[in-house]
Formats: sequence, C-alpha cells, structure tokens
Amino acid sequence: MRDVAALARVSLKTVSRVVNREPGVSDDLLDRVEEAIRLLGYRHDATASSLRRTDRRTATIGLLLDDVANPFSSAIHRAIEDVARQRQTLVFAGSSDSDAGREAEFVRALAARRVDGLIVMPVGPDHAALLHERQLGLPMVFIDRLATSSAVDSVVADNRGGLRAAVRHLAEAGHQRIGFLGDLRTIWTAEERYLGYVEGLATYGLQLDPMLVRRDVRGVEAAERATHALLGCAHPPTALITGQNLLTIGAIRALRAAGPHFQVAMIGFDDFPLADLLSPPVTVVAQDPVAMGQTAALRLFARLDGDESPGKQLVVPTHLIVRDSAGAAR
Repeated sequence: MRDVAALARVSLKTVSRVVNREPGVSDDLLDRVEEAIRLLGYRHDATASSLRRTDRRTATIGLLLDDVANPFSSAIHRAIEDVARQRQTLVFAGSSDSDAGREAEFVRALAARRVDGLIVMPVGPDHAALLHERQLGLPMVFIDRLATSSAVDSVVADNRGGLRAAVRHLAEAGHQRIGFLGDLRTIWTAEERYLGYVEGLATYGLQLDPMLVRRDVRGVEAAERATHALLGCAHPPTALITGQNLLTIGAIRALRAAGPHFQVAMIGFDDFPLADLLSPPVTVVAQDPVAMGQTAALRLFARLDGDESPGKQLVVPTHLIVRDSAGAAR
C-alpha cells in the first residue's frame, strides 16, 4: 500500500479508502490510485484487513446445500451469490449429500475460516451442531428446511400447499388411485410434501392406499425401481406424484420403459431443465429457488447489519405448471 500511495502521490488513508470502497475519494484521486494499483500489480490482502477491523469481518459467507449439482440447489446458489456480490462478499459453497457428519465437518471448517455468516440446508431434524455454532455467535439462516430454534431464520417453500394443488388437479380430472414417491422421511421437505399428499387425498375423499406409496426413495435409479414396482402392483396407480425433481426423472425413465400400455398421469415437485420439452411435457409444482435464495441472503445480511429480532419463518409460494403429462387417460 505504501508503494501504491507513493506512485499515486496520495496518503495511505486514501489508498485504504479506495481499496475498501469507502466514500469520500474524488474521481481524480480514485483514477490515480487505481492506475497505480494496476501498474504495480497490487492485490488487497482481505485476511490481513479483517485482523485490523474491530468487527473482524472477512466479507465472506458460507452456503451449505444438499447437492450443489441439483438444478434447484444451483438456482439457490446463484441467487445468493448475486445478492452477496452487491455487498462485495464472497460465497463459499459445498454439498452435505444428506450426511450429518459431512454437514458438521463443513460447518466447522467455515467457522474456522471466520465466515461472517452461514446459509444452510440442514440434513435432518437434529440441528445441534449448527445451533452450537449459532450460540458461539455465527449468524445463520436455514433454507428449504425449518429451524427448530427461534434464534435462526427459515426460508421455505409452501411444500404442503404445492402437493395439495397437485392432488386437486388429478382428483378433479377423475383420478382415484394416485401414487406417491417421496424422498428420505428424515428430510423436513420430504415429510411436508407427503403430508400435503395425505391432506389432498382426504380433502377429495380418496383412500390412502399404502401399496401406492413409496418413501425413502433417494436418487434417480431408486425412483426408477420404485416406479417399476408401483406399475407391477395388482391395481397400479392411474396417476403418480413425485416429491423431488430427481425422483421425477427416475419415474419418467420407468414409465417410458414400461411402454405405451401404461398411460399414467404424472406431476413432479420441482421444475427442471427441459421438462417442457419432453414427450409428454411434465406437469410440475414449481418452487421459486431464486426468490428463496434472495430472501435467505437478505435475511442473513440483515442479521449482519444488526437485526436482533426473533427468528422468522418466511414461506415462498409454489405454483402448479400444467403440461401434458397430467392429462393421461384415467
């Protein structure tokens, strides 16, 4: 910084203001400092700066998702990153793979690197490891899963409402045997979607047949096997609801392999790339991962700015996108 100040013929304080994007620097001085930085190849040491700051901020936040490769998680990641960029903050992201041990390891690693806050999609109902870090002072927001503590904000989709809407659409079309594929029941969203399915059946006076339900289905291949099993029942479903986008893909593979004699209507939870271009196009209960990511990021930065109000539960609406897959013969 001394070299930059000497070349630009300004004080160290002026260089510091330019590097830290603080106000109060004239355009002429700003140009001179930035030109000196370019000529000297100067790189700001954010770690050293954080040691000098009284608040010890590092201008970084952590993001832990179930699987960053999942299109839903990727959209959340990008939305959070866009908000963070406006605050000159970097995002460190990783995947838990629904593994509590991996979750705890990642959170400890982020805390050790002094991230300013954390947005996390918790693995299961036991949030002890996460709440321990919160009690130690790490601001935290849960996304896609509900927090068990009033000290943590939660941003979730209307999971139950979305499944009720799917059941309503199929019931009004005359379907009475509606099957369901659900993710791990230890996952809060999977349980909420199953409960929405049950509530939807009850609303329309439809019987809950355990033979038409497959839960704890994890991944595309497992969903494909579960769908084949449903189609092999003595009285197979005339319609199928899948509780997650990877399960939808597995179900589609099974329905295609079964051939045209299985005309099964289908609605998936979560939209996914090319869903509207498949044959038939897939009806989905669409979440809004961009709104969820933006909301979670704004809540975290509000906490970092000093908001000490009790934790909030923020629900982002879902909506049914009707395409041809829900129009199969009854």
